[in-house]
Amino acid sequence: MKDKQVEGYILEELIRQQNTIELIASENIVSKDVLEAAGSIFTNKYAEGKPFKRYYNGCHVVDFMEQTACDRFRELFNTDYHVNVQPHSGAQANMAVFEALLNYGDTVLSMDLSNGGHLSHGSPVNYSGKHFNVVQYGINENGEINYEEVLQIAVLKNPKLIICGASNYSKIIDFKEFAKIRNELNNLYPKDEHYLLADIAHIAGLVAGGVHPSPFPWADVVTTTTHKSLRGPRGGVIACRPDFAKKIDSAVFPGIQGGPLEHIIAAKAVCFYEALQPEFKEYAEQIIKNANTLCGVLNYRGFKIVGGMTENHLMTVDLRRSYMCEELTGKDAANLLDKYGITVNKNTVPNDPRGPFVTSGLRIGVPAVTTRGFKEEDMKEVGNIIADILQYHDEKWEDIRLAAKGRALELCKKYPIYK
Repeated sequence: MKDKQVEGYILEELIRQQNTIELIASENIVSKDVLEAAGSIFTNKYAEGKPFKRYYNGCHVVDFMEQTACDRFRELFNTDYHVNVQPHSGAQANMAVFEALLNYGDTVLSMDLSNGGHLSHGSPVNYSGKHFNVVQYGINENGEINYEEVLQIAVLKNPKLIICGASNYSKIIDFKEFAKIRNELNNLYPKDEHYLLADIAHIAGLVAGGVHPSPFPWADVVTTTTHKSLRGPRGGVIACRPDFAKKIDSAVFPGIQGGPLEHIIAAKAVCFYEALQPEFKEYAEQIIKNANTLCGVLNYRGFKIVGGMTENHLMTVDLRRSYMCEELTGKDAANLLDKYGITVNKNTVPNDPRGPFVTSGLRIGVPAVTTRGFKEEDMKEVGNIIADILQYHDEKWEDIRLAAKGRALELCKKYPIYK
């Protein structure tokens, strides 16, 4: 690379990733094939429109490549839904659904951000919260969605769109139960339209691997990212019932986007191909084993986990109620772990008295380390490393933290990212 400055940044980032235990729940490590496709010649091509219906010439190769991505997604999730692989991100996929199915001011029912929801589900600082009437549900003392409570809110507020899915929810989502709530609204308010959106951005890889229930065919529309547990490039996908296809496609382009990123779509196609292989199911199963093992060790070491245990790839630590960590904020804890070779993110906990830039919790996820090859014994060590760094956070215990950093580096050397 002639640009030595950027080349240096790339090398520095590779070194950082190689020598850090990555536990951010929304991150993963793609294959060399996905990297190659993402940096491919397709980046040169403008392809506004849909496959075989473009506004530019020279798209005959792009058309077949993008259609292949759509077909593979349908095969992967065993669905006959219409698929659009053009959204640049999960948030834009959700925006397209709002644009396609709602009018400004319509009522939306979604999970509260502080209880595990996502910004694009109706946060007041986001497009979704600024232009729509958002009502929200939360989680109970067991860290679970109370579906009866969601039904009560829905009956009272009559939302046009119900969103199920989260960015920080550690339990199984019952898509069938949400579909029942939508159906109940159809019975109570037969003159109104009611839609169910399942945002599976975090759990798409678990659904594809058969370790989490599928939203198909319960939801009217399904959105996802491809870069979390699905282990693909950074981008989004929308799948919808065939009768919504025209609205969804028009909302994506020309509604909210211009030319699609065909090099990223090529990488999505590779991602779906990889997820269709038998070893992907083994990876998904290992995610569940690793998450349960890590959660168990943290529980044993005195950390309070929201909901007690995890049923998917992530967990949230409530530091206020964790042994020897009561004085730590989420921000302080995340920064401390980062200094000693563990990357997580600060996160709010239910009824958090601190703001989103400080927080009282940590979100921890295992997809990236599972991709690297970590197994249950390794996750036990990871849990103890985390505990040693956070519980011995006082300056007088620097030797304990440095020893923990050394153990973290040994694990990283044992499982290199790219050999």
